[in-house]
Amino acid sequence: MLEGTAFWIEEPGVGALRTEPLREPGDGEVVVRTLLTGVSRGTEATVFNGRVPPSQYALMRAPWQEGDFPAPVKYGYLNVGVVERGPAELAGRTVFTLYPHQSAFVVSTAAVNPVPEGVPAERAVLAGAVETAVNVLWDAAPLVGDRITVIGAGMIGCCVARLARGVPGAEVVLVDVDPSRREVAERLGVAFAEPDAAPHDRNIVIHTSGSEAGLRLALETVVTEGEVVEASWFGDRPVSLMLGEDFHSRRLTIRSSQVGVVPPSRREQLSTTSRLALALDLLRDPAFDALLTGSSSWRELPDVLARLAADPGSELCHTIVWRDA
Repeated sequence: MLEGTAFWIEEPGVGALRTEPLREPGDGEVVVRTLLTGVSRGTEATVFNGRVPPSQYALMRAPWQEGDFPAPVKYGYLNVGVVERGPAELAGRTVFTLYPHQSAFVVSTAAVNPVPEGVPAERAVLAGAVETAVNVLWDAAPLVGDRITVIGAGMIGCCVARLARGVPGAEVVLVDVDPSRREVAERLGVAFAEPDAAPHDRNIVIHTSGSEAGLRLALETVVTEGEVVEASWFGDRPVSLMLGEDFHSRRLTIRSSQVGVVPPSRREQLSTTSRLALALDLLRDPAFDALLTGSSSWRELPDVLARLAADPGSELCHTIVWRDA
């Protein structure tokens, strides 16, 4: 019998590894042996700590999640593996799947996304973050020569900044409270500023820090009649904003961006499948390696996720190695 080792959140703040039997694959299905998974730090910390609001239980379900919020639940969506059994065109291929942390699994062929030649497995783990960044920029719709600020140099913010720098003539500044992010910004080819030095009168400000202070800074630094694109997810945390002062006189807009659906402006032409394929293709860019900041064995995953959920420190994307599982 096939079996796999999976990570489960047993109760808020407590994780464990379980051995699970796998069913035999049927027609149109594949067996994937995991090479690496990635910890999506912000969202997975929210899930690990049991901070998903009940009103969002359905919307926050991962594609291959098992169990229900708050726990026990098997959660995650950054998985790179090799097809062990399946049709000839997929057998032996490295694939990305929106699957939780698990050593092996069975899914439909439609659920796996071949990793392009030239994209290392480690970098392919970032596909979910780059896909989110693509969606954010579709919502933000930057133009040639725009002055763009990204507030929050986490995994999503860094991906947004790297893609935004490709807009001709764009001036991109990445803002973060952690001065060590300056080196990451340099590797991504964008400018860096700490909050006190953040430039003002920006055509577009994209907020990804998940902090109240970050969103306030976004409103302060966007141009009059400008738009702040809110790409953070606050879970069940309340946010207090100054919507008096000059919020109305400057006619500011806060617009949400969420990766669950393709924006209306692209929905007739593109699907979530083609969006993910685009993200994987964009990962041919080696600059994204700046986001890979640590790795651990799958055996350490319960302790690693507890640590990252409590205090991520300077981590961006922490990868979990499953090659010997």
